[in-house]
Amino acid sequence: MPRHVDVAIIGAGTAGLYALSQVRKATDSYVLIDGGELGTTCARVGCMPSKVAIQVGEDFHRRNIFDRMGIEGGEALSLNAREALEHIRDLRDVFVDKVLSGSTDDMGEEFIPAHARFVSPTELEVDGDRIHAKRIIIATGSTPVIPGDWKAFGDRVITTDELFELEELPGAMAVIGLGTIGLEMGQALSRMGVTVTGIDQLDHIAGLQDPEAQKAALDILGKEMPLWLGEGASINEQDGRLRVTAGDQSVVVDKVLASMGRRPNVQGLDLENLGVPLDERGLPAFDPHTLQVGDLPVFIAGDVTGDRAILHEAGWEGRVAGFNAVQDTPVGFRRQVPLAINFCDPNIAVVGRAWNDLDPDRTAIGEVKLGPLGRALIMGKNKGIIRVYADKRDGRLLGASMVAVKGEHLAHLLAWSIQQGLTVFDLLRMPFYHPSIEEGLQSALYDLKGKIEQQPAEPVELQRI
Repeated sequence: MPRHVDVAIIGAGTAGLYALSQVRKATDSYVLIDGGELGTTCARVGCMPSKVAIQVGEDFHRRNIFDRMGIEGGEALSLNAREALEHIRDLRDVFVDKVLSGSTDDMGEEFIPAHARFVSPTELEVDGDRIHAKRIIIATGSTPVIPGDWKAFGDRVITTDELFELEELPGAMAVIGLGTIGLEMGQALSRMGVTVTGIDQLDHIAGLQDPEAQKAALDILGKEMPLWLGEGASINEQDGRLRVTAGDQSVVVDKVLASMGRRPNVQGLDLENLGVPLDERGLPAFDPHTLQVGDLPVFIAGDVTGDRAILHEAGWEGRVAGFNAVQDTPVGFRRQVPLAINFCDPNIAVVGRAWNDLDPDRTAIGEVKLGPLGRALIMGKNKGIIRVYADKRDGRLLGASMVAVKGEHLAHLLAWSIQQGLTVFDLLRMPFYHPSIEEGLQSALYDLKGKIEQQPAEPVELQRI
């Protein structure tokens, strides 16, 4: 007998669970369907275990500046790789258990551990059974991409799905793809003692478009590991190891970490049965503000959209899809200000409008280099740059790119400010404590302030009562 529900959610990852939180507020007639590994990509193989690895690498790397601070014996420190990797897995398991204990572990028949496929926009087939739903949410996530011919090399070519299962570190590794995960893991592994070569067919890293920020990032990170840009990579066997070649450069390694992006998990969903056109990725068109697929009772959210594959965006989209799945008429919501953070050292962050989307005739740029910044000097992390963009007529903040210690925090401050429509003058009225990394942002803002056409009549730091 077919099962009838108000809402069916396909996928128990971040977007699916956030959608569920909204659906539960309006109805108890729902199902959550997922036949894959539970615990979210972030907790299992993404943002959480990667940050543990980054912390291990950074703490061990710190020994290199002990001498200048009068701390002796740093050269005697060593890393037990097996125990470090076990520590990463232990914390990973804590994060996964936390997700499960607050979600599927507490669900009864509302959770179905199986795969689903569309029969029609309101009907699913799950393990041979039929589920009729008034609304359906697609939140099936994404999967790392590996070129087909590389699969012949077996477990010597891995993705983040396998990286954190390693029990020993390889002696040498090529990281192919220097977006967020590739750059983060490349630096972390290098700091843990792996000989790492970073390779990307693009001419930039970490999604940076700002040329000055890109130059700073390459200068700093290139001192820790070779970065080969602008050429695609090929892999060949060589005496039981792998020779990786990019253009005129070549290296022999034990393993390759493929971090070349992710593809939407739509295989087996039979989305053609929705009756709407699909793009080259197999995805239907959808409204980015309501997340509704055409005029169907179907919504799509999270990494499966192939758009903003970041946890906080998946959470936002899950909430929108879940909310709209229980409304008579879908509601459009304003997207959050783009915020992307790479947790390498120093952090690389891009906020708001990207460099390539700025109008050079209407944009003012404020800049500061972190070399003389007191707080950064104290920390031994005074390398990098902060670049802030504003409308040159009135000072309204547009975006920023930075390569900076504690950039994760500065990026949040700027994202919040941009989303509220603040100007450079509004920010300079705020308190800046001394000494702090935020003073670096303050210096960039002062540089920006002098380039704005409409200047306040009174000192910018003062606000009348």
